[in-house]
Formats: sequence, C-alpha cells, structure tokens
Amino acid sequence: MSERSMSDISSPAPLVPRKRPTQERSRRTFESILTSAREVLIDVGFESLTCEQIAARADLPIGTIYQYFANKYVVVCELDRNDSSAVRDELTNFSSEIPSLKWPQLLEKFLDHLAELWRTDPSRRAVWLAVQSTPATRATASINERILADQVARILAPLTPDQRDRRAMMAQVLVHTAYSLLSFSVQDGHDHEMTVYELKRMLGGYLMLEEVSGHSTAG
Repeated sequence: MSERSMSDISSPAPLVPRKRPTQERSRRTFESILTSAREVLIDVGFESLTCEQIAARADLPIGTIYQYFANKYVVVCELDRNDSSAVRDELTNFSSEIPSLKWPQLLEKFLDHLAELWRTDPSRRAVWLAVQSTPATRATASINERILADQVARILAPLTPDQRDRRAMMAQVLVHTAYSLLSFSVQDGHDHEMTVYELKRMLGGYLMLEEVSGHSTAG
C-alpha cells in the first residue's frame, strides 16, 4: 500500500489537513495540491489515486504533500469541503436575492446552479463518490453536508416556524436527495435534464406539501 498509515481512515473521526497554510506562498502550494488532486482523480479514479501521482502532477516533492495531508482520503475530504463551501456561498447569494417566502423561485435557481456544476465539472461526482469510500470519509462528508443543511434549514424557517427539529431533518433530506440524484443524473446513459426536472418536481412537491400543511394548521 503506497499511502501513509491507514489508521486515519479506520476511525470515524473527521479527516482534516495536518495544517493549513498561513502565508501566500504556502497557500499557493496548498491550492496547487488540491487542483492537481482533482485533475488526477478525474483521470484515474479514486481507487487508483495516490499521493505520489498528486505530487507528480503538482510538480512538488512527495514530502510537501505529506506536510499537509496524511493520505489521499484527507485530500478528497478537503476537496469535498471546498465544494460544499462554494455551494454554501452561492446559496447565500441566491437567498439574499430571493425572499424565503418565495422558495419555489429560490429552489429552481439553486437546483439549476447545482445541476450545471455537476454537468460541466466531472470532479463533482468523482469527489462525492470518493468520500463515500470509508467510515471516516463519510463522517467528514456528513459534517460538510450538515453545515449546508443547517443553512437550508434557516431558509426553510418561514415554512415550519414551530418545528425546528423537523426542519433540520427536512433540510438534511433535501440536501442528500439533491446530491444523490445529481450524481445519478451524470452517469452514462442517464438523461441529465430529465433527472433534474424530476428532482425539482420531487423537492418542490415536498416543500409545497409542507406549505399547505402549515397553512391548514394555522387556519
């Protein structure tokens, strides 16, 4: 096995870099590692991905990779964190443009944005699948997903003003369902546009039922 100690991936503890860069030069190196890892992941797949390949693609000594990352599992978790962070930033932008009470427009715009990301960037699915590979990567990915779900839950607050706990679960279901079906949509032989259309109908119907139920209770 070419990777460093695998003890990091047998535990469900979150996988994080050994350190994060603080200087501009080290930040550039850190980003170069992640960019190269994303490229190699697309080229060879997660099973064949190694830190040696990442170092070669980034034109860096292997020791530099290990300064920041214990193994490839930590690398893909960091890629997932970056992807999730970018999605949260976009959701913040969309929600500032569209009031929560107009959730159908917000849902439509946000799902269109996600669908375009997954359609045009093959690394999205590659990273998402990679972090499903071990208990520790799944635990780390679930943290990233939960942070996004917490943001979605806050947007959903007007729909479920008196059901905070249930709202949190609804948000987690919405986020995980969206990612799962987006992964499905970009598999070979699947109709991406039709899958996204069905995803919108599914999630829209789910939220519409909640809105109707809330109005009935209020009445």
